[in-house]
Amino acid sequence: MKLITRNTDYALRAVCYIAQQKKVITVTELVNVLGVPRSFMRKILQKLSKEKILESYKGQGGGFRLRILPKKIFIVQIMRIFQGPVSLNGCFLKKDVCPNKGKCLLRKKINIIENNALMQLRQINIASIIKG
Repeated sequence: MKLITRNTDYALRAVCYIAQQKKVITVTELVNVLGVPRSFMRKILQKLSKEKILESYKGQGGGFRLRILPKKIFIVQIMRIFQGPVSLNGCFLKKDVCPNKGKCLLRKKINIIENNALMQLRQINIASIIKG
């Protein structure tokens, strides 16, 4: 289980880079700087634009820039866009209802860890990442 998937990782890198540049950034520049395949990067940027994290500009001089301030973009938002709800507690039975769901000791412990992790992730924004 990965806490952060490849899509989320690349999205975070792209958003951080764009935030640091404070100008419209082309897909080509992001591909060159981040070393991500062009088609993959375009899909990530389109999704971020659809979710109102980025603004897109078409034509010559076009590209992407942040739609909102870096301090208002949180890592957990990006994770949800590319991974869905953040969850560490995937039951072993997946689709079937576990007969031990209400009394599983492991589930209770994992829920505590998950809640702590989410609390920490909700505090990390793009501004804090680019500050170091």
